[in-house]
Amino acid sequence: MVDLLSFALLSFSSIIIVVNPLAATLLFVSLTGTMEGTTKLKVALDSSKFALVVLLAFTIGGGWILQLFGITIEAFRIAGGLLLFGIGMDMVYAKTSRTQMTATEKYEGQDADDIAVMPLAIPMISGPGAITSVIVLMNEAVGMGIAAIAIVPVAAVTAIVITYYMMRHSDIIVQRIGQREYRAVNRLMGMLLIAIAVQFIIIGLRTAFPILTGGPA
Repeated sequence: MVDLLSFALLSFSSIIIVVNPLAATLLFVSLTGTMEGTTKLKVALDSSKFALVVLLAFTIGGGWILQLFGITIEAFRIAGGLLLFGIGMDMVYAKTSRTQMTATEKYEGQDADDIAVMPLAIPMISGPGAITSVIVLMNEAVGMGIAAIAIVPVAAVTAIVITYYMMRHSDIIVQRIGQREYRAVNRLMGMLLIAIAVQFIIIGLRTAFPILTGGPA
């Protein structure tokens, strides 16, 4: 029961932090500033739907995708930990993570008819970090039973619902949250993400190289 609770806390915290609803909301505000209210709501809904489909697809089929390319879960866990570590460092130093959105993607998204898909849904909400998290967490859940398996998609849905709610009420949020407050929250979340990333790497190395923990090579 304790292990299941710990896994649930890890799943919800890591996915929500990587999705970063606040950062997605600020980007949403900047991209939809000239749109009418109904259009903004449609963009928020469409981007949330598409991001959810992407995350759930990788939650369910991520393991098969790794097998298709001959990638072990240990290698993916270590690589994912390094990726999340980079995202966390960017958050701590108040930078926009290039693993979520590049300047080119933002520019192209502004010129596109439907910004809901790019850059909002991909790569801002369901970016490489979020995809990495759900694949690694689902692999962990498989050995813990049905309850743990159900936790990962529920955590993904929760993160997207929070993001949608914040985008839907972005006008109120932006009025109450200044740049200083945003940077403070972002740095705190970045520290938590770095800790999660280091844990991913430790587990990956321990599994891939048992000799590191005194086990048989």
